[in-house]
Amino acid sequence: MKTPASISALAAALLLALAPVTASAGPSLMRGPGSGPGPSVADSWSWPLNPRPAVVRGFDPPARPWLSGHRGVDLRAAYDAAPVTSPAAGTVSFVGVVVDRPVITVDHGNGLRSSFEAVRSVLGAGAAVEEGDVLGWILPGHCGPEPCIHWGVRRGEAYLNPMAFVTDLRPSILLPPKDPAPG
Repeated sequence: MKTPASISALAAALLLALAPVTASAGPSLMRGPGSGPGPSVADSWSWPLNPRPAVVRGFDPPARPWLSGHRGVDLRAAYDAAPVTSPAAGTVSFVGVVVDRPVITVDHGNGLRSSFEAVRSVLGAGAAVEEGDVLGWILPGHCGPEPCIHWGVRRGEAYLNPMAFVTDLRPSILLPPKDPAPG
């Protein structure tokens, strides 16, 4: 029969054994792109609009792939027909209309692809782009009267939060105050 102390010790050992896996898998999936299994802040991308845009609608993925949700972010542009730039180097993999919106997709390698809608582009599939190169120009209508784009990022078939590639989304940690110096 196991005692409460032995059960607590077993639970503590299990938590310690799993801690490195949780720590390495969790935050790395919340940051920008990198070469390892998860993204890395050190390799972060640039914003696709200049100046830095406001987020009109945030990332709200569905609980299941077939459910409705918002699989990217909507970014407000400073003006109509603003240029949309590539957030990282890559190759244009798609330019066309999806449903009723013009879309451009850039393959950044390592399974990462970013897509932008509604964007008019003169580029074609196969075009190489560097970070900051103009992909196209915003078309009206995605956010009503406000000029904006929808930016989505995928790794394989999984949608990722695009904000994680341009900002550090790790939670803030409040540390206790330092003890005042003795008198």
